[in-house]
Amino acid sequence: MSCASPVERRIASNPELYSKLADSDKVLVNQGRIREGMTKESVFLSWGRPDQVSEGSQKGVKIEKWTYVGTQPVYTQSYGLGWGGGGYGYGWGRGFGRGYGYYGAWDPYWGGYGPSVTYVPYKAATVSFRGNRVTEYLRGRQ
Repeated sequence: MSCASPVERRIASNPELYSKLADSDKVLVNQGRIREGMTKESVFLSWGRPDQVSEGSQKGVKIEKWTYVGTQPVYTQSYGLGWGGGGYGYGWGRGFGRGYGYYGAWDPYWGGYGPSVTYVPYKAATVSFRGNRVTEYLRGRQ
């Protein structure tokens, strides 16, 4: 198992892309940063594959927007009560008898509570390209 960062793994998997970058862009890619004017390949090495790609046209020139999605945990308390199947147990009383026993979720009445976590997606970053070059980018909650 490797301890390499995602950026380091992308560079190691795509050495030909990385070798074609300008030295100033190599520095930014190694830091996980981008700039206006970078190529799509540079952005891929720095930020990875986008979660969504949108294409269009602006004044006759192809434009493309990459969207990156993040997730944020939302913590809640859960409470539950239910009805189960019920099981049979045996016990001693006045003679030998048959009665209901406790079988966890199969007990006639069961319930529980506790913390729960749900991960909610949000738009973490967008990068706009005109031709093959970055024209703008936004990083952070949008």
